[in-house]
Amino acid sequence: METNLPVPERALAVGAHPDDIEFGCGATLAKWAAAGCQIALLVCTDGSKGTWDAKTDPAELVVTRRAEQRAAAAVLHETAETVFLGWPDGELESGLRQRWEVAAWIRRLRPDVIFGHDPWKRYRLHPDHRNAGWLVTDGIVAARDPLFFPELDSPPHRPSCLLLFEADESNHVEEVAGYGDAKVAALLEHRSQHRSTMGISPAAADAAAADEHPEIVEFRRRVVDKLAEHGALAGMAAGEAFHRIDRL
Repeated sequence: METNLPVPERALAVGAHPDDIEFGCGATLAKWAAAGCQIALLVCTDGSKGTWDAKTDPAELVVTRRAEQRAAAAVLHETAETVFLGWPDGELESGLRQRWEVAAWIRRLRPDVIFGHDPWKRYRLHPDHRNAGWLVTDGIVAARDPLFFPELDSPPHRPSCLLLFEADESNHVEEVAGYGDAKVAALLEHRSQHRSTMGISPAAADAAAADEHPEIVEFRRRVVDKLAEHGALAGMAAGEAFHRIDRL
């Protein structure tokens, strides 16, 4: 098991929906940003179907989820950059146009390390997660080779490392002791997802002492337990596990 990359100068995380990045690598981003890494978050879809309430106006939900994502990124670090591709939630495809966009941002932001969904994860149900993963791998190839998309203004760029979260076969762990609180705080900024994704009711989130409400305490415990589980793979108290690919 490999551990702890040197802190990169720039890192880019690509997620299918608002909040996917924080679940997948939020603590690592917070750790690196605190050490001087410039972090950027690229969200592929608009999050417009992310609710259990059929009466929700999808256009209003898009606005809400963008604001939540910006707030969550600011928790990870005040200089974090957030990019929205805006593809319809549930309809993301790993097509040429989407690949062009991801490659363009890789060339523009020039990250040393990229995070993304593992597209090879077995039995994955959500198509956006699968396709967001393929867009990362395919976008890296297109960004690095000069004859792909020659109309792009930015020159080719080859990252040094790809870290895939949600992997069935992890081979790398980043130690994140001390950064679990930042991960939880960033996730809690996604208030529209409290009920459906985090098991937190509106009453709990609005309570006077929300941090002490049992539902929020339970959510925090689940996140911390997952960090402990990942850390144990490498003998650490807390970690985030990835499948690492260096030959890009």
